[in-house]
Amino acid sequence: MYEDKTLICKDCGAEFVFTAGEQEFYAEKGFVNEPQRCKSCRDARKNAGRNKEMFTAVCAACGGEAKVPFQPRDDRPVYCSECFAKQKGE
Repeated sequence: MYEDKTLICKDCGAEFVFTAGEQEFYAEKGFVNEPQRCKSCRDARKNAGRNKEMFTAVCAACGGEAKVPFQPRDDRPVYCSECFAKQKGE
């Protein structure tokens, strides 16, 4: 019923195979569009948001080191993970 198809990745331009098994999986899930990116480009897009820059600050509660995914400002307190959890629990 399904046959392997060779597609072109829209990001890197490389050829990749959309296998019969993958096509069947897409059909079972109700996906109507074929993949537009090869596996390595899809994986790169998935992981792009996970590598956020972390900033170091001094915890306002315990004075320890706090690593946060945003640039700390002087007018707002920053808490380490433990103190933040305590703050939310109160």
